[in-house]
Amino acid sequence: MADSDNTTTLPFVIGRQRDELWRPGSQATDSALRLWSEWQRARYASLLLCRIQQRMEARIIANTGIQVLTAGEPMPWQLSVSTTGLDSEHPIACEAEVFAMTEALKLQDSIPEVAATSLAGVIAKLEMIVGADRDIGDPTDFPWPHIVSVLRDLKAIAGDLPAGRRSRARTRRDVAKHWESAVKLVAALEEEDAIEYRGDVAIF
Repeated sequence: MADSDNTTTLPFVIGRQRDELWRPGSQATDSALRLWSEWQRARYASLLLCRIQQRMEARIIANTGIQVLTAGEPMPWQLSVSTTGLDSEHPIACEAEVFAMTEALKLQDSIPEVAATSLAGVIAKLEMIVGADRDIGDPTDFPWPHIVSVLRDLKAIAGDLPAGRRSRARTRRDVAKHWESAVKLVAALEEEDAIEYRGDVAIF
């Protein structure tokens, strides 16, 4: 009986996947990896914008003397920074975060339309699916723990995804893009409210 061709056995295939598809630049050959990279960028931008609006809220609360409800005592980290401008920029920060989150969700929604051509691509798709558990009611319900288990098994066999390097310049551009969109939206809403207000005044 002839010896089997070792080039087609599972360990060899896995090893070749690990060596060839995890190398730098492999995202150019797998649409799922490119989608994962874009999703990471969008989610990171949304997290940064979330922190910005939370810090604004904290500064507004601290400077207006609002007390911590759970402790019943003034906040120990009172800031001397003026809240001038924060009230007007806070809605912009909130809308910018929504724009970034919406972009990340759109990328998640496109997962079924993208075909992975490597184990790395399959892992990338599962990473995005598991990352969506932040937006669901209970991540302990079926099938979320089961998907996490499959992802863990795949990583044990084929290895984890390569750690991507975040470009500060690109991150600034992403945040600025969402911020500019939010500025336009808030300005349009304020103009709409002003028109409605003038209309109400004219009626009376």
